[in-house]
Amino acid sequence: MASNPSVAMLSKVIEQQMLQTTEMVEQQLDTEIEKYEKMGGEELEQLRERRLESMKKAQLQKQEWLSKGHGEYREIPSEKDFFQDVKESKNVVCHFYRDTTMRCQIVDKHLTILAKKHVETKFIKLNAEKAPFLSEKLRIKIIPTMVLVKDGKAKDYIVGFDDLGSTDNFTTETLEWRLGCADIINYSGNLMEPPFQMQKKSGSITKMDKRTIRRKNNDSDSDDD
Repeated sequence: MASNPSVAMLSKVIEQQMLQTTEMVEQQLDTEIEKYEKMGGEELEQLRERRLESMKKAQLQKQEWLSKGHGEYREIPSEKDFFQDVKESKNVVCHFYRDTTMRCQIVDKHLTILAKKHVETKFIKLNAEKAPFLSEKLRIKIIPTMVLVKDGKAKDYIVGFDDLGSTDNFTTETLEWRLGCADIINYSGNLMEPPFQMQKKSGSITKMDKRTIRRKNNDSDSDDD
């Protein structure tokens, strides 16, 4: 069977692009190596000291976060605790839940994982039925709702699972991406490519860009159980 000329040409183009990319990476590495080779002993020592200082600052920052309850996903008992938590931490994710709503357990599972991974952000949960003032003030109408707080102010909301692929089976990576879109965690992935788009290219799940992210002015009128 004769080979397809178009496929052969495409393969050749891809091979050439990969070769060019490899050469660019090698050139960058060579430049870095050359820069270090030109450094004297004193310059290398200064570089080492700067890196050590940076590592020390990062460790101190992490210890400060941990002392304020970061690094774990925990329940707060009252509305008063909510105000204290958002006051002392720059980035906070608060899950408003209800015991009778099964989807809240799905959120719990993912936030437990993310709290350990993203120590820079505080992850808490609050029973909406025990927080009538906050539920009214923040206009919590659908359970579960995650309120994303930055610098003491509610910046964004994840209401139900619509932003997470409209499925109960969304991955932790999908929720991580959504939090990254709100700049509430330090996200290293591509914000313009939701994880669920890569996982399911056919069917009801489609690509969502940042402009489609739900904002609080898009209210619903009932709890979602």
